[in-house]
Amino acid sequence: MYLGLDIGTSSIKGLLQNQNGKTIASHNATLSVSRPKEGYSEQNPQDWIEATKIVISAIKNRVGSEFTQLSAIGLSGQMHGLVAMDKADIVLRPAILWNDARCDEQAKKLDVQFPDFRKIAGNAVMAGFTAPKAVWMAEQEKEIFKQIKTILLPKDYVRFWLTGEKFSDMSDASGTLWLDVEKREYSETLISHCGLDISQMPSLKEGSDPAGVVRKSLANKWGLSSKVVVGGAGDNAAAACGLGVVVPGDAFVSLGTSGVVFKVTEKFYPEVASGAHAFCHALPKLWHQMGVTLSATDSLNWLSEITGTSIVSLANSAANVNAENSTLLFHPYLSGERTPHNDSKARGGFFGLSRSHGRADMAYSVFEGITYALADCLDVISKSDQKPKTLLAVGGGAKNFHWLQQIADCTGVTVSLPKEGEFGGANGAARLAALATGRDPEDILSKPEILRIFNPVETTNEIHKSRRLKWQSIYHSLSRGAVDVNA
Repeated sequence: MYLGLDIGTSSIKGLLQNQNGKTIASHNATLSVSRPKEGYSEQNPQDWIEATKIVISAIKNRVGSEFTQLSAIGLSGQMHGLVAMDKADIVLRPAILWNDARCDEQAKKLDVQFPDFRKIAGNAVMAGFTAPKAVWMAEQEKEIFKQIKTILLPKDYVRFWLTGEKFSDMSDASGTLWLDVEKREYSETLISHCGLDISQMPSLKEGSDPAGVVRKSLANKWGLSSKVVVGGAGDNAAAACGLGVVVPGDAFVSLGTSGVVFKVTEKFYPEVASGAHAFCHALPKLWHQMGVTLSATDSLNWLSEITGTSIVSLANSAANVNAENSTLLFHPYLSGERTPHNDSKARGGFFGLSRSHGRADMAYSVFEGITYALADCLDVISKSDQKPKTLLAVGGGAKNFHWLQQIADCTGVTVSLPKEGEFGGANGAARLAALATGRDPEDILSKPEILRIFNPVETTNEIHKSRRLKWQSIYHSLSRGAVDVNA
């Protein structure tokens, strides 16, 4: 059996699968985030350990003696977080998380002063990444920074607790900005830009390779053999493994709080200027591109809150609006935008709003605006390589069939909705655990059964092309005017 553990921001999720990939048991343990100052986002790494203990204990109790058959553990996790440890492996301060904005100034300086971050790491330096967090510590917490012996990512700290060994994988390490993503090795140059050296980094493995074995004390406590191996990857790469998105050209769209378009590539294809990410995949000799729109279903949450209307009601009313007759447009830039603008100051808005528009029109334009933002992401990650033929749809928003049809119509790409199942990081982590034991990837990394296929309608595609051009021109007109709506 294989255990997948997803070290998320809001919870730790565990998923136990048998040899055939069937889920036997699962459990979640919630986590809290500390925000000691505006823009700060931290967690105590020990909280991950305590929550992981709860998850494993609950799953073990549920399956009883079957748990002794566990042969591997896979880890998926929130990326970019910084866990600083001293020479005695004591955590020096709370972990600084991916959504912490304190180091925006340091990120901008690194991006301007050292263009090789974009060239070697394949990404613009943003506050969310690990590297500028370390520079912030060097400037603001000098004494603590001097004590750093090792820097680990969140899931790799859990791995350290499980195994006593310090490893990371190529996919997760891509999000530090210290990896030469094309060569799949650390860049001593990029590390040195942050006042660090390579000795402070964990060893690297592919996500599908074994990276440590469970410590004897834990194995004895859980009734396991002493050869339970541990593997894993960053959250999006692990989720891709869970979906079987592992062949160049494979892609998925995730409709969650943020929206993600993820595509597998056979080479390293950076698209830095357009705010897309280029990372190593969890599997050897594969990479992926990822476009992100920051406020996907979060835009719907906002509209729901200000109108006092449930998202289901908004979706039902939006379904009755025809794209050809709509005269309202919406930019979903409520928290700035990543792809393609990389503009933290971008803001959302309705355009063309008149007295004749009602709640249904506004709901439709919000769905459509998110769709257009996702289409922008797809355009960016299709520049250097082929456009995907199909997008697997996952996330809470994928329950809305009208929305999936709109995405297909707008992008001109078929959208496939998998049957109900586990498609998150924990499922991918369990699959990576199986691979770490030597299982054949072709047997493990299958694609899910499809519930429904949404093919693009050509006439509607033409309507969306025209509307999206106008939608895009509004952003460019506003940006050329350099109006800072935050001032």
